[in-house]
Amino acid sequence: MKAPVRAITTPRRRSVPRGNERRLVTLHPRRRVLSLAAGAAALSAVSRIASAQVYPTRPVRIIVPSAPGGSTDIVARLMGQWLSERLGQPFVIENRPGAGTNIGTEAAVKAAPDGYTLLLVANANANNATLYDKLNFNFIRDIAAVAGIIRVANVIAVHPAFPAKTVPEFIAYARANPGKINMASAGNGTPQQIFGELFKVMTGVNMTHVPYRGNAPALTDLLGGQVQVMFDSMPNSIEYIRSGALRALAVTTRTRSQALPNLPTVADFVPGYEASTWYGIGVPRNTPVQIIDRLNKGINEGLADPKLLARLAELGGVPLGGSPADFTKHHRRDGEMGQSDQGGQYQV
Repeated sequence: MKAPVRAITTPRRRSVPRGNERRLVTLHPRRRVLSLAAGAAALSAVSRIASAQVYPTRPVRIIVPSAPGGSTDIVARLMGQWLSERLGQPFVIENRPGAGTNIGTEAAVKAAPDGYTLLLVANANANNATLYDKLNFNFIRDIAAVAGIIRVANVIAVHPAFPAKTVPEFIAYARANPGKINMASAGNGTPQQIFGELFKVMTGVNMTHVPYRGNAPALTDLLGGQVQVMFDSMPNSIEYIRSGALRALAVTTRTRSQALPNLPTVADFVPGYEASTWYGIGVPRNTPVQIIDRLNKGINEGLADPKLLARLAELGGVPLGGSPADFTKHHRRDGEMGQSDQGGQYQV
């Protein structure tokens, strides 16, 4: 009996990709990874946009880099209240004074760029880059502008017992008593000091600077007669001026203030003198632009609201508003302090 014959089969050969086919097979896993990565990035972007659209979903803090009771604090509370009512979440004021606003500013710089930490910014923030050699941040680089709020005049305010009743009388008294007039400020590098120093340079008088840890204690000592003069921002001192607890000699802006229309300007007696204080809102850099735009819209709506506008006007404020780009240009320009313009006039 013959053994069965087994069929002999030839193994099938796998086709090997050639040329472009080999390259496509090789790149396929890489394309898959890239596709997944792109999808994840797109999902992350969509998530950020969606988060910005419902912002805010929890309380927002506004860091005020000065002590309670000063004009910076007053402006922050007024705008914080408006934003709370408008956006439906509490905007909580957190005072972080010290080092001429640098402590509070650094805290804001280091905060997460998620829109839940804002910074009330003012002249001092723009000035400190030239006043301090070593800072752990760069204000222009690390804080993104949201919107300006108001610009206010400062006033030369003296104790009622001070003998001078006009700017010329003040200059004459200061020249006759060099170094004997104590000039209060909210601290080194604050607008009160810088505006006073500018006045000293332009008039040739010698006053002794007395820096305090915030505006409130400086104003308290001025009211008590421990110091004689302060180049104070109008929101701080306007009620004391109206009540007669302080005597105002002049406003520091180029034109008179509607809040105190009978006061002359310093420039009426010291040609070219001009100084003012401004306030606005900033956020840590890399904060989503959608959140910045939402905050900007809320602030501008507040500056168009008759009630809030009237309250700011009572404090001597002129609204700023505008886009984030407008505010960036504004504080960069004002960062150059005490510079002489082409006409030889000093401006702050």
